[in-house]
Amino acid sequence: MNAPANCKFSKDHEWIKLDGDVAIVGISEFAQGELGDIVFIEVETVGEDLDKDAVFGSVEAVKTVSDLFMPVAGQVLEFNENLNDNPELVNSDPYGEGWIVKVKVSNPEQLSELMDSEAYMAFIG
Repeated sequence: MNAPANCKFSKDHEWIKLDGDVAIVGISEFAQGELGDIVFIEVETVGEDLDKDAVFGSVEAVKTVSDLFMPVAGQVLEFNENLNDNPELVNSDPYGEGWIVKVKVSNPEQLSELMDSEAYMAFIG
């Protein structure tokens, strides 16, 4: 199981990587493994300001549908359009090509409330 050191993780298994005041958000390798084969990602919140822990979209897998939660407050700037035709990128490359949204972070202090990779690995056991 992989949890990159340059990412922070939420208890809901979203990862976030800050690049200036814009963050890239996706789901962890652990989460995609638990969900199984991902067949559809829906994000209808582009342009919206959302609070920490607000639902920003959903991921549909063969087994189930799960909500996606904002790890920090911010405005959803962009959805990874590649996931429209290739949702399986979340399975094959969750920390790279399988990113889900880009967010303009409104409260960077909230990043300190998230787990680093070591804490996340302990969290998932």
